Amino acid sequence: MDAYLPIVSDEMLRGFAGRRARYDRENSFFQQDFDELKAAGYLKMPVPRELGGAGMTLAEVCRAQYRLAYHAPATALGINMHLYWVGLVADLWRQGDRSLEWVLKEAMEGEIFNAGHSERGHDLPVLLSTTRAERVDGGFRFTGHKLFASMSPVFTRYGLHATWADAEGGPKVVHAFMPRDTKGYRILDTWDTMGMRATRSDEVELEGAFVPDSRVARILPAGTADAFVLGIFAWADMGFASIYHAMAQRALDLIVPSVKARTSIAVSRSMAYHPEIQHAVAEMALLLDPIGPHLDRVAEDWSHGVDHGATWPARIVSAKYHAVEACFRIVDMAMELSGGAGMFRSNELEQLFRDARCGRFHPANSFLTHEIVAKTTLGIDLGEQPRWG
Repeated sequence: MDAYLPIVSDEMLRGFAGRRARYDRENSFFQQDFDELKAAGYLKMPVPRELGGAGMTLAEVCRAQYRLAYHAPATALGINMHLYWVGLVADLWRQGDRSLEWVLKEAMEGEIFNAGHSERGHDLPVLLSTTRAERVDGGFRFTGHKLFASMSPVFTRYGLHATWADAEGGPKVVHAFMPRDTKGYRILDTWDTMGMRATRSDEVELEGAFVPDSRVARILPAGTADAFVLGIFAWADMGFASIYHAMAQRALDLIVPSVKARTSIAVSRSMAYHPEIQHAVAEMALLLDPIGPHLDRVAEDWSHGVDHGATWPARIVSAKYHAVEACFRIVDMAMELSGGAGMFRSNELEQLFRDARCGRFHPANSFLTHEIVAKTTLGIDLGEQPRWG
C-alpha cells in the first residue's frame, strides 16, 4: 500500500512546496521538481517489477499523486500525463497484451510521455478527433492543432490521436506516440493561463508530422473504445481526481488555523466561535469526507480487475467529477472564510483557487460526464447521437 513512500522524501516535498509560488508567478516549468522526481524513480512507478519498475497499481499511484499534489498541485498534474500512459500500458502488459512493451522499456530508459488529446471543436477526447491522420508508406502523417501539451519543455514522446477519415470500413481513430525529434510539428509558446501554470501545457501545431507504424498504438473505429482507451480514462481521470482531492484537503488545512487566529471587535473570542463560520467549516468537512473513500473504491476495483462491464466509464468520470466539484466548492468557501486575505498573491489560497477552477476543464467535463452517466443509467449506447423531432 505504501510502496511509494521511499521514493519521495518529506524534504523533497518541502522543496516542491517552497518553489510552487515562484513557478506560478513566473509561469515557468517545474524543472527542478521534475529533475528530482525523475532521479527518484517517480516516473517509473507503474512499470512492472519484471521490467525494473516499482510495479505500482492505479490505486497506489493515486495515493502517491495525492501526497505530491498536497504540496505542489501543478507539478503533480504535469507528471500525471506521463504516469497515465505508462500506467495503462502496464495494465495491458499484466493482462497479457505485450504489444506496447516498448513504451514501458522506454519509460525505464528515461523517455517522457505526454498527452496530445485536447482540441477545439469537439468534447469527446480520445474517441474522436479534429486532427487528420493520412495513411502513407510505413506509417501516418498527422495534421492538426492540439491544445494543452503538458510538460512541453521536457517531453520526448508525444501521445496523440487523429481521425483516419478514408480508412476502409469507415473513419477510424489512430493512436500513436510521436518522438520529439520528429519533423513537421511546432510547439507554440501559448501557455499563459489562470491556473496550473507550472505545467507549461503549450499548444502543438502538427504539419504533416510522420509517425511510423512501429509507434502506432491502436487503430479503432471512430467513437469506440477498447481496453487501451478505457485505460486512458481510468489512469488520467483518477489521477486528476487525486490531485484535486489533495487540493481540497490543503485548503481546509490552511483555513482552520486561520479562522482560529482571526478576531473581530464584534466577537469576544476568535472567529472560530462564530456560528456561521462553524457552519461553513462543517460544510467544507462534509464535502471533503466522501472524496477519499469514493476514489479509493474506484481505483482499488480497477487495480484488482473487478468486472463492472459497461458501467466502468460512468464510474470513472463520476469519481473525477465529484472530486473536482467538491474541491472547487471547498476552496471557494476557504477564500470566503479568509476575510479577504486569500485575495492576495502572497496567500496560498489565491493560487489554490485558480488551480481548483482548472479541474473543470480536464476531461471529462461536466457536460460529457452527465451524458456518460445518463446513457449508462438508461442503457443507451455511449456512441448514439441525440435525435430530436
